[in-house]
Amino acid sequence: MPHFSQIALALAVAFTATTAVHAAAPVAASKPAGIGVASFNLAWAGTQQDFDRHAAVCKAVEWCDTRPRRQPGQAFASDEANRVARQCAADTERLAGGPAQASMMVPCNAYQGRGPAVALTGADYAAKLAGLQATVGKLIEEQGVRVIAFQEVRSADVIKQVLGRHAERFSVCDAPHEGFQTVAFAWDRSLGQQPGRCSVETGLGIVDNPSDPQARKLRPGLALELQVAGRPISFLNVHLKSGCANIVPTPTYQARLLDDPAAPCKVLNRQVAPLERWLDSVAQRSPDFVLLGDFNRRIDEEAAASIRPEQVRVNGSDPKGVPPQEADGKVATRYLWQELSDGARTLQQVPLTAVDPGCRGFSGLDHIVLSGALAARQPAGLGSRKTAVVQAPGQRIETSDHCPRSVTLAF
Repeated sequence: MPHFSQIALALAVAFTATTAVHAAAPVAASKPAGIGVASFNLAWAGTQQDFDRHAAVCKAVEWCDTRPRRQPGQAFASDEANRVARQCAADTERLAGGPAQASMMVPCNAYQGRGPAVALTGADYAAKLAGLQATVGKLIEEQGVRVIAFQEVRSADVIKQVLGRHAERFSVCDAPHEGFQTVAFAWDRSLGQQPGRCSVETGLGIVDNPSDPQARKLRPGLALELQVAGRPISFLNVHLKSGCANIVPTPTYQARLLDDPAAPCKVLNRQVAPLERWLDSVAQRSPDFVLLGDFNRRIDEEAAASIRPEQVRVNGSDPKGVPPQEADGKVATRYLWQELSDGARTLQQVPLTAVDPGCRGFSGLDHIVLSGALAARQPAGLGSRKTAVVQAPGQRIETSDHCPRSVTLAF
């Protein structure tokens, strides 16, 4: 089996030959005019050892799917599809060593794509890791990115691995979690004279189903505090609940507000108050902060809509401040963006102004948001860019289904 480093080297050489982009030396010690900040969802990224454990269990259950499959045209999965999915979950948990151990493992269908299940190998996964390393290398070497917020990662170990030859320059932290997916940061140690400080925002890690005593918690948030150019700045990395994304209907997804009865919207709704409390808290410490990550919500669509203040909440109350919560954490909020940027605090989304050719995957879910004070110091026309992920021809596990989004900020 080819070693990960061998695949990474081969992929880097192929990428250089096909794009005429040459590996650059590490960023010079002199401070650049701006500092690159990026958000990158790594799509179920663990170490090679994590994959080996995943493959051993999933081979035994024939790479089954724990989610019930709907046939084309079906609004709901059939009883038989639900039975098959439950059996898959039970078999996977048994072979993994129990529910807690299974929750720390990638689902057997996660890397499978949309076709029939196939037996994946360690070499297949090494190619994914090599693609991630090459993509992160592009961010650092070509765009001057020095702070990266990662989502869908197992641990800090895999972040150190995908940083490749830049790992010695960067500090890394992650948010401990009871599930495989969590969030992490990597930042250039030379950014400030004081070391960065990470803290887990457990409030975002709500219980998915409050009525189920065995329900698992969602991903927490992760905050990073740095001193940049003598000024304190805070970052919050989020990966919010999926399945309640858009207010503009598409052929695939119907429009949903945060008071929608759909289960994912109910969960996302309960993440609003913890998120607002972090914004209020950080604003008291420093006016400069960045909220970024995978929002799983088209806050750009919300911002573009003509939403009056009295429409933001179901009860018509003023959206300023943290909304009152019911016993289960539910709030009266309909729109995430208007609730967060409520007039009491000013936030600014960094618009997407450039997308690399070949950038595929999810769109509209990953965002970079600046505090009003930080946004006011940026040059006119500030925009963000999506960088295409590096992927080898014929690669069986895609590098990621998200393109990293980055911006260069003036501090």
